[in-house]
Amino acid sequence: MTNHRIENHPILKNKTGKSVTYAFNGVQIMGYEGEMISSALFAQGISVFGHHHRDGGAQGIFCANGQCSQCMVIVDGKPVKACMTPVSAGINVRSLEGLPVLEDSLLNPIDTLAFPQTHEVDVMVIGGGPAGLNGAIELGRLGVRVLIVDDKEEAGGKLSLQTHNFFGSVADCYAGTRGVEIGQILTHDLLELPSVELWLKATAVGVYSDKTVGVVCDGQYRLVKPGVLLVATGAREKTLVFPGSDLPGVYGAGAFQTLVNRDQVRCAERLFIIGGGNVGVIAAYHALQAGIDVVGLVEAMPACGGYKVHVDKVRRLGVPIWTSHTILSAQGDGKVERVLVAQIDKNFKPIPGTEFILDADTVLVAVGLSPVNELLEKALQYGMPTFSAGDAEEIAEASAAIFSGKITGRRIARHLGIQVDIPPQWEPLAGILKSRPGRTLPQRSQSFHTKASFSLFGQNIYRQDFETGALKTHKVTDAIGFSIEPTGEWHPTSHYLDQALPPVSPDARPANVYPVIHCYQEIPCNPCAFACPLDSITMDGNIMNLPEFSGKCLGCERCILACPGLAITLVHPGHDPSGMVSKIAIPYEFNISFVEEKSLLDVTDYEGAVIGEGRILEIKDLPKQDHRKIIYLEVPSAISDRVAGFRVRDPLAD
Repeated sequence: MTNHRIENHPILKNKTGKSVTYAFNGVQIMGYEGEMISSALFAQGISVFGHHHRDGGAQGIFCANGQCSQCMVIVDGKPVKACMTPVSAGINVRSLEGLPVLEDSLLNPIDTLAFPQTHEVDVMVIGGGPAGLNGAIELGRLGVRVLIVDDKEEAGGKLSLQTHNFFGSVADCYAGTRGVEIGQILTHDLLELPSVELWLKATAVGVYSDKTVGVVCDGQYRLVKPGVLLVATGAREKTLVFPGSDLPGVYGAGAFQTLVNRDQVRCAERLFIIGGGNVGVIAAYHALQAGIDVVGLVEAMPACGGYKVHVDKVRRLGVPIWTSHTILSAQGDGKVERVLVAQIDKNFKPIPGTEFILDADTVLVAVGLSPVNELLEKALQYGMPTFSAGDAEEIAEASAAIFSGKITGRRIARHLGIQVDIPPQWEPLAGILKSRPGRTLPQRSQSFHTKASFSLFGQNIYRQDFETGALKTHKVTDAIGFSIEPTGEWHPTSHYLDQALPPVSPDARPANVYPVIHCYQEIPCNPCAFACPLDSITMDGNIMNLPEFSGKCLGCERCILACPGLAITLVHPGHDPSGMVSKIAIPYEFNISFVEEKSLLDVTDYEGAVIGEGRILEIKDLPKQDHRKIIYLEVPSAISDRVAGFRVRDPLAD
């Protein structure tokens, strides 16, 4: 069988473990002990786990989070969810073909549950994601006895799937830090608190009228009687019904990120994405990092709902995004092989004649989330003192969930009679972190060109092609922006020769280095302002305002490394004595094999339009950069302020 594991991820360490052998439908295959069966099967190229008992339709996965039953299999005679059941040596896994017949030993399980153990605590937290962890930490620091339960093998919730740097506030929700690292930080802080107990692989299965909560943990049924209940159960993904939506290869973004980022399984070759919110565009970025081609993304609305910096960085990489478009069908013989897409009108109806087909083996559905709030509603019905936080309370970004848990933890402490401060600015900040993107403002111009550039107006200059070495003659037609009008045949990549230019006095040269901030939409984010050692990047008012550069720049590159949206470049206009060529530093979070094989790259503006070519000068990859490389390119000064990235794929590659 083919190995589909990701063995050289640009951010994550290689997934390793103890190799064990187990059987799937009578065939002996290898997996890592403790990994989920669904991931182990995908790693061997097996995406069809069984067939539906009604129509024989192939079954695979959808959520990979225990919320659905798409991945049901039979393990040693017992029906289980493959995404929630770990691999162990010698287990016998069979496809679910028809309805399962339970063995006699499974027909009377009640005898073992007759007298469950009861556990009393001050506060019970259901859900070990960002909101639940932070709520438990706040209470634990006050000495409150807390039990936190989570159905996974490690705490962190969806943080364990997020390899990108978070937005939000540096001081309040770890903005600028990768999600996987935030999960580790919160878990570490939690385990340091003696009054907090953490149950993993523990599923809360019911809330009862006697104000107890039933939990299945390590195969045992337990009752918990909390003084206060905090429900931080997160969200489940919405789905979308269309012809072929039940084919293996159609699944949610959470399942995709679980396979790719948590378990490091390369579960697709050509990915198609439905939904232009943050979840969809981030998944596109994660796919490219895993070496998966993203053939396109469709969004039914006229504009993507995700942060513009997320959308822009995906466009810069060459991913086509079609707004006011939708999927009409997924097609294939027992699995996804292609998708049919069309433009839609203002009533969301397909426009005849706009249909086109894309080859794809996987369709990622990212069309929104719904709160997992059934336990919350039942607890409120029975009159339990109950609070909620994170997506169980309101769907928002993970940074908002972190801060939501912090506030809710202190509210619960007050409910318990503990005097604890809740700063008055916290509520407004919580609202900002939950808010949708604000205005998109016009691109700001940089004012770093020199007066000496005016002396070039109307002059002919010489230009040398990087590849052929041939000299071409050009005329400067716009001294302010150094726009170049060729007077003869020319190649789009150039190096300008200083002997053709008039001398420029030292005091008239541009600044030696300065950042260009390609961030034009109001979103809650401030890492760049904290990064600059000279405080030259400022944000007036709250963290929704756009950052501005004013003052001096050391060229330390900290702003490049801090920006979660990869939206800051660093321009060195004095790189070439002629002033016509600049060096530019661009952040890069992929394996360097692509750029190592290149000498020239198509450079793009912030929205992904190709505006020229750049020559690679240097690749900087140091441990302090947290897996974010810096690529130095030589580009014409005419476009240096506009260059925001470069292409890594042809947008319509076959």
